[in-house]
Amino acid sequence: MVIVDTALERRRQEGNPVRVALIGAGYMGRGLALEIISAFPGMRLVAIANRTLAEAERAYREAGVTETRRVETVAQLEAAIADGTYAVTDDALLLCQAEGIEAVIEATGQIEFGAHSALEAIQHGKHVILMNAELDATIGPILKVYADRAGVVITDTDGDEPGVAMNLYRFVKSIGYHPVLAGNLKGFIDPYRTPETQRAFAERVGQKPPMITSFADGTKLAMEATILANATGFRVGKRGMFGPRCAHVKEIINHFTPEQLLQGGLVDYALGAEPGTGAFVVGYNDEPVKAQYMSYFKMGDGPLYVFYTPYHLPHLQLPLSVARAVLFHDPTVTPIGAPCCDVITIAKRDLRAGEVLDGIGGFTCYGVIENADVSIAENLLPMGLAEGCRLTRDIARDQAISYADVILPPGRLADRLRAEQTAHFAAALRA
Repeated sequence: MVIVDTALERRRQEGNPVRVALIGAGYMGRGLALEIISAFPGMRLVAIANRTLAEAERAYREAGVTETRRVETVAQLEAAIADGTYAVTDDALLLCQAEGIEAVIEATGQIEFGAHSALEAIQHGKHVILMNAELDATIGPILKVYADRAGVVITDTDGDEPGVAMNLYRFVKSIGYHPVLAGNLKGFIDPYRTPETQRAFAERVGQKPPMITSFADGTKLAMEATILANATGFRVGKRGMFGPRCAHVKEIINHFTPEQLLQGGLVDYALGAEPGTGAFVVGYNDEPVKAQYMSYFKMGDGPLYVFYTPYHLPHLQLPLSVARAVLFHDPTVTPIGAPCCDVITIAKRDLRAGEVLDGIGGFTCYGVIENADVSIAENLLPMGLAEGCRLTRDIARDQAISYADVILPPGRLADRLRAEQTAHFAAALRA
């Protein structure tokens, strides 16, 4: 973003680069390490944590760093930072606790693990950038409460669709158009896809089958739409969204009326639409003179206008979110209060009492977006908490699973934070 590059250049010239640490050295984490080290001289990736140390070292090596130091304590990590040596560790909490780190990127995609890391970082006064839509969609609003109390930023990222859409949302609003619809472009959804059906494709693109499955079965789309809803105050028009098929994203306005959208705004998606990737925001303005100008600029006849970005580049754009948080205290996309939407758990096949749910990108269930007040009123199980839950009764395929249908695994922080989130926002969710 313009202005961010200038601020980062100033930090470089001052010899005081933004110091950031990364948790998770998987496919996206490695790309992110390469991007920060090769393209952001005003930022320094001081440490990487990964449960397999060799993968943390690999991330640095692929970014051109030949010397790293393994650390096991906060003191060792702080010493490495002080003498300018890149550090690796298998203990993510060290990154959250050490002095000399201004922001922590959580890029594991794991909810329970990510909850511990995010909360620890917040409590030690560090900004948190979530490359972890699963965590944000499940307990993002309560983590935002903790971040506000600590005076730090927690945010999802530039480059992922919620961040791309949120940047558009702010732009559209800034030029005097009222945002009323926002979302993703999605090429394909089949809720019954599994890691087995997606294995060959996952191997071809170097990803893990459960991650690819979460894209194909719509769970990740639901989580990204939930993050956007919670940042804008928008809702869904129906469980799962409408997802109209469009030849081009500009056609999205043919499937909604102004009256439908002027009730507070909606998140949704365009299915099969060119340009094939990115995000969109629909702005409303019925001023007749402005309509003449918009027609001249080939934006349509109004009063609904489609603005879109034809790409999203997660690891390339994420460092901008780090800079915005550290230098401007400006979150890219973060909850504005009580959750507006939620991702609920739906049976992927007929399930039997006693079965254990395998969670996101698995064989047993998929996630669907629902308005948060409905989710709470019906006591529905969040998809982000489904893994490890044992069913107490049979569930038919495509049936929503509730808390009453399962036994939760004991002792999870994410469950505690989710309960705290529900209690904290109880009045708003009943309104």
